[in-house]
Amino acid sequence: MGERERTRAGIGYAVFAYAFWGVVPVYVQLMRGIDGFELIGWRLVASVVVAVALVTITRGWARLAAVARSRRDLGLLSLAGLTVLANWTAFVVGILSDKVLETSLGYFLNPLVSVVLAVLFLGERLRPLQWVAVAVGAVGVLVMVVAYGEVPWVGLTVAVSFGCYGLIKKRLSGEVDALSGFTIETVAALPAALVMMGVAIALGGVTLGANGAVGVWATAGFGLVTAVPLLAFAAAARRVSLTALAFTQYLAPIISFLFGAFVMHEPMPLERWIGFGLVWASLVLVSIDLLRRRMRRPRPEPAAA
Repeated sequence: MGERERTRAGIGYAVFAYAFWGVVPVYVQLMRGIDGFELIGWRLVASVVVAVALVTITRGWARLAAVARSRRDLGLLSLAGLTVLANWTAFVVGILSDKVLETSLGYFLNPLVSVVLAVLFLGERLRPLQWVAVAVGAVGVLVMVVAYGEVPWVGLTVAVSFGCYGLIKKRLSGEVDALSGFTIETVAALPAALVMMGVAIALGGVTLGANGAVGVWATAGFGLVTAVPLLAFAAAARRVSLTALAFTQYLAPIISFLFGAFVMHEPMPLERWIGFGLVWASLVLVSIDLLRRRMRRPRPEPAAA
């Protein structure tokens, strides 16, 4: 596969993953009434079952064992599993608490978080326009904090956890295939998820059947709903640059925002519009900076005949 075809396939995977994540809040509505922490436990159990089934079907146990032999990759994947667990928990609890708009805010903030993480952990320096973008985004969050009198913890947790997840995935070696990575991540996160589920059941009893058979079947299918976009995201991250991913990741929060504002009819007073508007303005600035940097890169000279 040539570089152009590889990039095109990677962008296709990224668009699919983010569009899929954008409609997950609709799917979660099928499980209303189930305790969020219990649901996360069932989600991890279902995800592990799906992962094991896929590895078996694709005969990928040898690849999985090879990845697991690398202490560095195994450690990074285990850490990635915990960060994505934090992301899923904030996301699910937010959706079940009628905070779809706040979860979309988290994914809108994710590019800004990625920029800050690159400075803190990759030694990169912010360019002037990036400084402005981060400042504008921070003001947007501050406006919402002042307007509502509370910190949007769901949105911030979603943003920081997924930013860390993306950073970890980019530091993996090229030997880690999408399915092996997903399998190790979910297995690593399973114990913590089971503890969360156990505590929730001990305090409030089993709530799995709260929404009847629909909720039970939707929970059973949550593993596949989890696996599909994560596998697509991993495939995209291996094929395209962070720049390309930065543009496609806007799909998920846009879809979630439209669902929360116009289907769930969550409140959107003027202060929240202003806050979101400032965050969107910061994303425009980040996008302009990425485009300018990409356009300034020297193009490779054609090979001599």
